[in-house]
Amino acid sequence: MTSHPDDSPGFLLWQVTLRWQRTMTATLAPLDLTHVQFVLLATTWWLNTHGEEPNQLTLARRAVTDIKMTSQVLRKLEEKGLLGRRVDPADTRARRLRVTERGAEVARTAISAVEAADAEFFRRVPDPAALLRVLRPLAVPPDEPAP
Repeated sequence: MTSHPDDSPGFLLWQVTLRWQRTMTATLAPLDLTHVQFVLLATTWWLNTHGEEPNQLTLARRAVTDIKMTSQVLRKLEEKGLLGRRVDPADTRARRLRVTERGAEVARTAISAVEAADAEFFRRVPDPAALLRVLRPLAVPPDEPAP
């Protein structure tokens, strides 16, 4: 048991996460993107640039997002003209995703902005590689092997 809340890794992670989320919200607001819209757009863009046209389930798994929420957000991104969804010829229930030309431009701009915001946010971390080594195993569900 911890003697003080500041000695709790969970509490500190909560505080850092909230500060970082506020930073992301402010960074993405000028691009008219929420953070989850950014994550799904950027992930789709990255997969597209690597020769993949994912379906919604593949994207949700890759982005670690809820499938129903992913579907709702993708509809919003489609309404904004940032991505297109087409019926998968192999499975008419599935939709294949491709960012539009405008979506690719917004994704690249947003990725640059987020990377700059991340660099500023984490500038006080003395060893960023060590932070990544600590966080990576926590990002994997307990029933899966750590990378």
